[in-house]
Amino acid sequence: MRRKPMTIAEFLRSQENQQFYWARSFRGWERFAAARPNATHSALATLEREQRVSFLITQNVDGLHQQAGSTRVLDLHGRNDRVICLDCRHVIEREALQQVLHTLNRKWLLRRSESPSAQLADGDSELSREDTSDFQIAACNVCGGVLKPDVVFFGESVPADVVAMAMGQVESSDGLLVVGSTLTVWSGYRFALAASRLSIPIAIINRGATRADELAFLKVDDECGAVLSAVPPSTSKGRNESDSTPEHSNEYHPRS
Repeated sequence: MRRKPMTIAEFLRSQENQQFYWARSFRGWERFAAARPNATHSALATLEREQRVSFLITQNVDGLHQQAGSTRVLDLHGRNDRVICLDCRHVIEREALQQVLHTLNRKWLLRRSESPSAQLADGDSELSREDTSDFQIAACNVCGGVLKPDVVFFGESVPADVVAMAMGQVESSDGLLVVGSTLTVWSGYRFALAASRLSIPIAIINRGATRADELAFLKVDDECGAVLSAVPPSTSKGRNESDSTPEHSNEYHPRS
């Protein structure tokens, strides 16, 4: 909350803005990539294995649900471990780009080795415009186009095919569980509205108020990991595998 995230319009406006973004992201990537699943991620993966959660829609971009063992995941806002060319739509792994940026910026790194920057939770690093003015950005190795993390920036819309996939899962569900989101932004709130219109019960676990509290039949105001970890193990065998696996199975990567 200390600063306003860069919008897609700002990112595209100038090379200076892209240098500012990529330099900060480059310095913050190591810490971001080292993150590991927490109790909430693990509990949701367990609920999937027990066939009590059939599909997971996440607004996070860190891939930690998949690391925890969830296999039926839709990354609503994309993945920060992928990079996409805005011109030809070619996708590469973020680690590969990190190596390229490291090679391009050896002198830049040496000049800043004695001035460590604050690491922020979203994979960013605290650097000034002056610090990033000589940072060398990389172009697409296929067409020379502009590269950007394969995530939805502020000011961008979630791709229509991703929204349709998520909405289809909500509409065919027995219930909607909201975990650790205020649903402030439309990209997530729309699914609570859809469930409410279809009389699909909504349960929410979140610290503090959410935008969908009035739509929920159950609201638990508590820490998500503690609540989900306290759910007793399933004593039933669950549904047959043929009944529980929708047409679109496994992890969903619409643009990879």
